[in-house]
Amino acid sequence: MIAVQPCPSAKPLRIDGASVRLARLPLVTPFTVSNGTAYEKVFPLLVLRSGDIEGYSEGVVDPAPEFLEETIAGSLALLRDTLMPSIIGQEFANPEALEQVLLPWRGNQMTKAMVEMAFWDLWAKSLGLPLKTVLGGLGEAVAVGVSLGIEDIAATVEKGRQHHALGYRRIKMKIKPGHDVALVGAMRAALPDVSLSVDANTAYTLADLPVFRRLDAFGLEYIEQPLAHDDVLDHAALQARIQTAICLDESIRSARDARQAMQIDATRVVNIKVGRVGGHLEARRIHDICAAFGVPVWCGGMLESGVGRAHNIHMSTMANFRKPGDTASSSRYFTRDIIHQKLETENGLMPVPCGPGIGVTIDWDFLETVTLDRLDFDA
Repeated sequence: MIAVQPCPSAKPLRIDGASVRLARLPLVTPFTVSNGTAYEKVFPLLVLRSGDIEGYSEGVVDPAPEFLEETIAGSLALLRDTLMPSIIGQEFANPEALEQVLLPWRGNQMTKAMVEMAFWDLWAKSLGLPLKTVLGGLGEAVAVGVSLGIEDIAATVEKGRQHHALGYRRIKMKIKPGHDVALVGAMRAALPDVSLSVDANTAYTLADLPVFRRLDAFGLEYIEQPLAHDDVLDHAALQARIQTAICLDESIRSARDARQAMQIDATRVVNIKVGRVGGHLEARRIHDICAAFGVPVWCGGMLESGVGRAHNIHMSTMANFRKPGDTASSSRYFTRDIIHQKLETENGLMPVPCGPGIGVTIDWDFLETVTLDRLDFDA
């Protein structure tokens, strides 16, 4: 008989401790969308520790429930009272094992994503591999577009020209009722052959059908999240009445949401925000099911610092990320980032950070100067 030998496996990671910092970075310029203007980025930064290895992630939850229902205050409370006590001192063989601990807690996808994403970074570092490799991605760079906030038409068009000259592969304009058709027409006239899209951030209803039919004339790549943040049925009704592809963002929080939306033709492009859907595992499932439907995906941004941006870049190396993402140069948003590496595009391509895990290191001295609060957890 042939003796069966046990398969070698990586040693499970014990979560020895963690810390959460609440940080604030001023934006280079205010960023306006249909529901308000951001002047700074306030975000929680999570560090998980196992032995001498650290894993990093960044929360995309807002101070107020403007994007989705979660808030920073609620997120910090959930981390402090529930999630951290459930994982500190425990061992996990891989992200799937960690996911089983997080699954019983309903909703709160952005908070759970912080824990899951920090563990992915920790796990990849323990294996000595880049995050893209353990995710199943390929390539040394990803295609990047730019997202332009709401301001007067002339200024927006000029920024569109400037970013096209820099090589950005897609120009996306934020729109709202009364600031849409004229803007897109002016941008199309200025950039007749450039890939253009718009993002409505849920500002419209089906009563605005005439506006969307007028936008059909400009050859847009897609119209992002025009209707309510929790809707797919009205988006399907709208898609049946216009030519331009609809791209869903806020409405897609799981692979099931993506499947149901595609089954009724409510979306023909999907924006995957890793933090919005609960982390890399669910983002990868959405990627895969969209590929099965032949629907391209791209990686959206939430004004992340370098930690969140690095996670997004690695995720964007997967094969069905066929549209340029929002992982533009960090210097567009921040005078100084919290990481040492410069995440900057060249000719519309963002290099994937090298090294184990997400491939970036934190500038702790600078981070200390922008930290508002801190929570520490030990086994």
